[in-house]
Amino acid sequence: MASLNKVFMIGNLTRDPELRYVPSGAPVTTFGLAVNRTFMTQHGDKKDEVCFVRIVVFGKQAESCSQYLTKGRPVFVEGRLQYRAWEQDGQKRSTLDIVADRVQFLGAPGGKQGPASEEAPESHKETFTEEAPADNIKPEEDAPF
Repeated sequence: MASLNKVFMIGNLTRDPELRYVPSGAPVTTFGLAVNRTFMTQHGDKKDEVCFVRIVVFGKQAESCSQYLTKGRPVFVEGRLQYRAWEQDGQKRSTLDIVADRVQFLGAPGGKQGPASEEAPESHKETFTEEAPADNIKPEEDAPF
């Protein structure tokens, strides 16, 4: 049976990106993404729902995200889901992350957007694409990515 693990999301950063380096020296950046959904209830009321996800970016793309992205900035993320589990202080912990293959910066730097457009002009968009490492990188014992 075939399988597919692909995610596309557009949202706003919930915090500034955090750049770290794994023991091999590879850069890894993580940031939170808030993805909003608006829908109508059965009673005709408009309701907003927010989904918070954690994004993990590797390599040169990680360094670029760390350098240019800030809290509130809208981005498009293309990637895959990755489940990780570890033990910390005797407790089992787990997380479901999105490992980004591509991050496209939307809007103007600093999260400011023009009144007529959801996105910045093409000249202000930046896209970084890079293959993530094929093997899973184990988190440090005391802190996940």
